[in-house]
Amino acid sequence: MSDLISDRIYTAALVIIGDEILSGRTQDANLAYLAKWLGVQGIRLKEVRVVSDDMDAIAEAVNSLRVKHDYLFTTGGIGPTHDDITVDAIAAALGRDVIVHPDARAILADHYGDQLTDARLRMARTPAGASLIENPRTKAPGIRVENIFIMAGVPMITQGMLAALDGQLEGGAPVLSRTVAAWTQESRAADILKRTEKDNPGVQIGSYPFWREGRTGANFVIRSTDPDQLALVAEKLMAGLAEAGISPVDGEL
Repeated sequence: MSDLISDRIYTAALVIIGDEILSGRTQDANLAYLAKWLGVQGIRLKEVRVVSDDMDAIAEAVNSLRVKHDYLFTTGGIGPTHDDITVDAIAAALGRDVIVHPDARAILADHYGDQLTDARLRMARTPAGASLIENPRTKAPGIRVENIFIMAGVPMITQGMLAALDGQLEGGAPVLSRTVAAWTQESRAADILKRTEKDNPGVQIGSYPFWREGRTGANFVIRSTDPDQLALVAEKLMAGLAEAGISPVDGEL
């Protein structure tokens, strides 16, 4: 990432691939982690799709999203089994051949030795012209081709791959957040939130209600790339809530 932080807003999309996600058998845990990681890199996650293990579905999602955003991430479908077809689908979407990447093959050969089976060698397959993303957990690398980052579906492996990319992507200013909360119905604070956001361009305020111990409350998350503005808006929001007879809390409830 450049030392000179750009004012331009960089965006990303995520395609989550897997029949097991759509069936409800497996719950995705990568979305929240990736969104937070991207925020630190100065990149905003703008769109997410979940698609089945189907060549056409994967290719359509990839071709749609890769041109709309600076970066596209995919998770799932790069393992050793016959139904791991993400590499094939993305290669087809880009009009590229699938090859056994020599560096990926060397990494797997070093890791597995005599146990490098044909199934495991499938994890060395990439679209032609791709580069590799280090996988410190299980060694089978992730893949970067054009602006697409192809990653595993297993959360701890995905997190290791993202760690290997820390500071490597061009982005803008990191998105910072601060939370103000109150024991109140969300509707009582709606006008205050709307007015505060409108009066402070560049700031976003999200409202997240909850119900606990027979009481209703809400956390109001303020987001900005400017730490001074973030602090100022938090003070304004707390003052506005107090003026309306709502006791604010500086922090999350």
